[in-house]
Amino acid sequence: MTIRKHLFLYYALIALATAGCTAEKQQQEGADFLPQRLERIDQAVNRAIAEGEIQGAVALIIRDGRVGYHKAFGLADLDSGKEMTTDTIFRIASMTKAITTVGVMILYEQGHFKLNDPVSNYLPEFADMRVIAKLGEDGSILQTTPATAPIRIIDLLSHTSGISYPFIPSPLQKPYVEAGIFDGMTARDVELGEQIEMLASQPLLFEPGSQFAYGLSTDVLGRLIEVVSGQSLDRFIAENISAPLAMTDTYFYLPDDKAPRLATLYAHVDGEGLVVSTGTESDIKLDNPNYPITGARSYFSGGAGLSSTSGDYGRFCLMLLNDGELDGVRILSRKSVELMRTARTDQDGDQNPDIALGFNVVNNLGKSAELGSLGSYSWGGAFDTSYWIDPQERLVGILMMQARPASSDISQKYRTLVYQALE
Repeated sequence: MTIRKHLFLYYALIALATAGCTAEKQQQEGADFLPQRLERIDQAVNRAIAEGEIQGAVALIIRDGRVGYHKAFGLADLDSGKEMTTDTIFRIASMTKAITTVGVMILYEQGHFKLNDPVSNYLPEFADMRVIAKLGEDGSILQTTPATAPIRIIDLLSHTSGISYPFIPSPLQKPYVEAGIFDGMTARDVELGEQIEMLASQPLLFEPGSQFAYGLSTDVLGRLIEVVSGQSLDRFIAENISAPLAMTDTYFYLPDDKAPRLATLYAHVDGEGLVVSTGTESDIKLDNPNYPITGARSYFSGGAGLSSTSGDYGRFCLMLLNDGELDGVRILSRKSVELMRTARTDQDGDQNPDIALGFNVVNNLGKSAELGSLGSYSWGGAFDTSYWIDPQERLVGILMMQARPASSDISQKYRTLVYQALE
């Protein structure tokens, strides 16, 4: 469905004019930020709304354990005029990865496995993997050879397993699609174990541990959690992470009473602006644009499946910032968190942050060429949600929007706006 341009501009102007009334007030405790500089965040987000780049957003900053800024802007749904609120629920997609990684580390700390163990010790379908050896001129796979090294759990955690994503162009893209492998969100009546078995039947892009390639590795980790714990992934996360951290709005599939709080998913289409997503406008094809409300509700993607609020995810990030503990509840040891945020592999050698266990990490501030801190770590979600954790400044920053493809660079600007406001 296309939003008429005049209707969109009407809503955008209303959002801009009334931001001071409808946005929830910032909560400043202490003197961590300069108020007049925090107002630059309001101005930048409202400008993106007025220019039709985004329909709305929720921004959260936590420093020294205190909420320094938490505001909602614009609309969660353009058709109805429903406003964004600070408890709006968003599809967080790949921000799920950090939560699944914490789940793996919980089991690791309980002594169930070593991170250097072959994953085939627990998921035997990965015992005899093959690696692409020869490609045709059209990119088709002509030859594979037996892998000389096993996929280790640490390879899955750092995306060096050789497993890819169906939405990412690679020699595996066509075989994945033909085999019925999907990116993590689906309406189909399928369970995680079925997808992982299909994935294990495909070759690898390269020898495990030799390179970085973003892919379904964290979905495999979700299945590892299921097999080792004897619980479904949703139940394990609920009992071991969400409930202890009082993350009351974080689910793979939303309860009926929380569904009205889900932000509408949009797509930015050239010449049309923001349109309600049908699941076909981007490189990620969704057979269920109403995820996580409708569909079979049986697939739990460790790499992309959760939905959450800024407040819930802020508590999760604060636990990590506090070296594994929050409000007297310890989820992980400080040594596990230290390992998780330690860079393991370089994405491309020059421009991008290094990869740790579930995160990007800034190992060279000059290389990043933007405001930030050495040792800060982060990730984002495909539908325009993002976060970072900065141990040096004792800071968590979160910005949640809901569109793919998106047309705004406000997520990148937001980090600058937060740092320039520090006292």
